[in-house]
Amino acid sequence: MRFTLSRKSRGPLALIIASILAPATGTALAQDQAEPISQQAFVECKARLEQQAIEAGVSQATASQVMAKVEHLDRVIELDRRQPEFTTTFADYLNRRVNEARVSKGREMLAEHRDLLQRVTDETGVPAPYLVAFWGLETNFGSYFGKMSVPSALTTLACDARRSTFFTRQLIAALRIIDEGAIPADQMEGSWAGAMGHVQFMPTVFLQHAVDADGDGRRDLWNSLPDAMMSAGKFLQSMGWDGDYRWGREVLLPDNFDYNLADGRRLALTEWRNMGITDAFGNALSRADIKAKLVVPAGHQGPAFLVYDNFRVIMGWNRSEFYAIAVGHLADRVAGAGKLQNPPPEDAPALSRDDIMELQEALTDRGFDTGKPDGILGPATRSAIRKFQAASGMVADGYPGQAVLARLNVSTGN
Repeated sequence: MRFTLSRKSRGPLALIIASILAPATGTALAQDQAEPISQQAFVECKARLEQQAIEAGVSQATASQVMAKVEHLDRVIELDRRQPEFTTTFADYLNRRVNEARVSKGREMLAEHRDLLQRVTDETGVPAPYLVAFWGLETNFGSYFGKMSVPSALTTLACDARRSTFFTRQLIAALRIIDEGAIPADQMEGSWAGAMGHVQFMPTVFLQHAVDADGDGRRDLWNSLPDAMMSAGKFLQSMGWDGDYRWGREVLLPDNFDYNLADGRRLALTEWRNMGITDAFGNALSRADIKAKLVVPAGHQGPAFLVYDNFRVIMGWNRSEFYAIAVGHLADRVAGAGKLQNPPPEDAPALSRDDIMELQEALTDRGFDTGKPDGILGPATRSAIRKFQAASGMVADGYPGQAVLARLNVSTGN
């Protein structure tokens, strides 16, 4: 049975994560240099937020008691302002997240919680290895949830002008979670941005998708693994997880393959087969009608993947192709599969935002338009790289490898 992932259902958690991690621009950039909020201004802000929460349906007792103990967390503002200097290469990203220790622990958790995970699979269609993979990537199987007070962290961010509206919504949602009795306020700990529990749900996602799976009357994603795993399964189910198919697979591409086909287009598996693509061991692909997209995260020298609709569902959790591949590959490894047949090269350059801006400017100067230079390696920049590579007699994979950087005289800072 196929499914269609509508715009409405795509990525509520991914949209939240994108809002949290989006780089500062425009007025927000100016606010990065702003003076810290004064104690009096923070007190006044807390009072406004408390009233907003009450007006939104939070009980006055909960709103007053929680907000009275909220503190401004300077560390949260520091982490919110920090932008990564360098991009992470695919090899570094994957090797840090899918390593032998995590695979071994994942297999152990799969066996230990087999009955629970099977129940979640029966109710949601999400296979156990994927549930374990999300759990492993989000909190290393529950070993670290974050140590920040969620009410204080969210209040700190809601009182900061940069993204006040977004974090005000999250704070009110967190107060509603406390109000319903899911967890006491002093035990509501999580990440600096408010992600919580075994599967790191933001408060608004918690309200919409968390469930009470152990029947104790509470939706507890911190202390109840049944609640956490079933909530993860329900969330993925809500985004259209199709239990009939896997996430995707590693494949081998034929010599002289046209990498322009790795531009996001979705073709039937039989069409990819007819182009000479095989599975990672050289075996012919199925002639199934299932649609697949080709992803080449490290250029032509790295692994290639054909990914299916469930890959898009994974990206609804976190809108990163690296993350989605890591989830899929970890799930495969937990289920017993081996390492990638073609691991990513470990000598790929880690580019800073300044490096990428220099690359964008160099491409545009040579007539390969990337749009306004922004330091982000997005679709327009990758398209420009492909065109430049094709014009230069290089493999047009859209990847900014050392050869491309050298040809464009872009010197990296790493």
